[in-house]
Amino acid sequence: MRPLLRGPTMNEEEENSDSTPLLPSARQTEAAPVCCSARYNLASLAFFGFFVLYSLRVNLSVALVDMVESNTTLTDNRTSKECAEHSAPIKVHHNRTIPGGYMASRIGGKLLLGFGILGTAVFTLFTPMAADLGVVTLIVLRALEGLGEGVTFPAMHAMWSSWAPPLERSKLLTISYAGAQLGTVISLPLSGIICYYMNWTYVFYLFGVIGIVWFILWMWLVSDTPETHKTISHYEKEYIVSSLKNQLSSQKAVPWASILKSLPLWAIVVAHFSYNWTFYTLLTLLPTYMKEILRFNVQENGILSALPYFGCWLCMIPCGQAADYLRVKWNFSTISVRRIFTLVGMVGPAVFLVAAGFIGCDYSLAVAFLTISTTLGGFASSGFSINHLDIAPSYAGILLGITNTFATIPGMIGPIIAKSLTPDNTIREWQTVFCIAAAINVFGAIFFILFAKGEVQTWALSDHHGHKS
Repeated sequence: MRPLLRGPTMNEEEENSDSTPLLPSARQTEAAPVCCSARYNLASLAFFGFFVLYSLRVNLSVALVDMVESNTTLTDNRTSKECAEHSAPIKVHHNRTIPGGYMASRIGGKLLLGFGILGTAVFTLFTPMAADLGVVTLIVLRALEGLGEGVTFPAMHAMWSSWAPPLERSKLLTISYAGAQLGTVISLPLSGIICYYMNWTYVFYLFGVIGIVWFILWMWLVSDTPETHKTISHYEKEYIVSSLKNQLSSQKAVPWASILKSLPLWAIVVAHFSYNWTFYTLLTLLPTYMKEILRFNVQENGILSALPYFGCWLCMIPCGQAADYLRVKWNFSTISVRRIFTLVGMVGPAVFLVAAGFIGCDYSLAVAFLTISTTLGGFASSGFSINHLDIAPSYAGILLGITNTFATIPGMIGPIIAKSLTPDNTIREWQTVFCIAAAINVFGAIFFILFAKGEVQTWALSDHHGHKS
C-alpha cells in the first residue's frame, strides 16, 4: 500500500476517484460465469442485430450501380487519369439523424431496438418496388429506414445500463457493437457477388428476410432487465443487480438541465463528432477514392472496401477484453482506460489517413494504410464510445441519443465538403480531404482527454451524492 505523504491535489482526486469501479458490497459478489450467461447471450444477439442493421445500410451502396445502369440514369464520369486503369462502382451513403435515447428510456430498449431493425428490414424488402416507382419514392423509403436505424444504438445503450456490470462494460459493448463492422465486411462483397451473378433485387430480399428472422429471435429470447428475464440464473441476476445498485437513479424526471450543462457529456459529443467525420469520410468516399484515383474493378472494390472494416472488427473485441483487464487486474482508473483507448482510436487513424494521401498510386500501400487507419479506430469502441455508461448509467440511452444527433452531422456535411474539395479528383485534392479529417480527429481526441470523466456524475444519481465508478 502506498504511504500517504501529503494531501491529494484536486487532479489526483479526479484521477483516483474512479480507480475502483465497484462498491465494496459489489466486490464481495464473484463474477457470474460467462458461459451460457444471459448477459453474454444478449451481447451475442445484439451482435447479430447490428450485423443485420449494417448489412441493410450498405447494400444500397453496391446495388445502386446496377440499379442506375438498369434505369439508364446519367452517371458522374469524372474518373481521375492520374493512376493506371481499373474501374469500380461509386458508393453512396444515407444518414440516420434521429435520436432514440428518450424513447428507449420510456418504452424499453428491447422493443425499440427490435422494431427499429424490423422496420429497416421490412422497408428493405420494398426497395426494389420503390426503385421502380421512381427516385422520390426510393428516397422516402430510405429515409424511413433511417428512422429505424437511428434508434438502435441509444436503445442498446439503454439496455446495457441495466445489464452490464461496470467491470464488464467494455467486453459486452464491444461484442454487441462489433456486429456493425462485420455486417459491413460481409455485406459489401456479398452484395457485389449477388449483383454480378444474379440480380440486384435479391440483395434487398436476402438481407430483409434475415432481418425478420433476427427480430423473431430477439423478441423471444431477450428481456429489458435481468429481473424480467425468464431463464437467467439467480446467481447471475444478483451479480448484475448488486454491481449496479448504487449507480442507477430512481428519479422519475430526466434532469435535462444538468445533462446539457455537463462538460463530460460535451467531451463525448466532440469526440463522437470528430470520430464520425473520419468514419463517414471513409465509409462514403473510400470506394469512390478507389474508383476515381486507384481505379479498381468491381470485384476488387467490394473486397478492398470491406478490408478496413474487417480490421476494425478484429480490433474491437480484443480491445474490449483489454480495457476491462486493465481495470480489473492492473487497477487502472476508468477515466485512464477511456483516455488511452480514445487517444489510440482517434490519433492513430488520423496518422495513417494522412499517410494514405501521400503515397500516390501505390495501390497496395494505400489499401494497407487505409485499413490500418480504420482498424485502429476500433480502439475507440472502448474509449469515448461507451463513456456514457460510466458517467450516467441510468441515462446512457439519452446521452447516446444526444451525442448521436451531433455525430450524424459529419455524415451530412462531410461528404459534401469532400466532394467540393475534389472537383478534379486529383491526388492533391484527396490529400486535403484526408488532412482535414485527420485534424478534426486529433482535436476531438484532445478535447476528450482534457474534459472527460470516468465516474458517475452527481446529477445522474437519485440522491446526488455521486458514487465514484
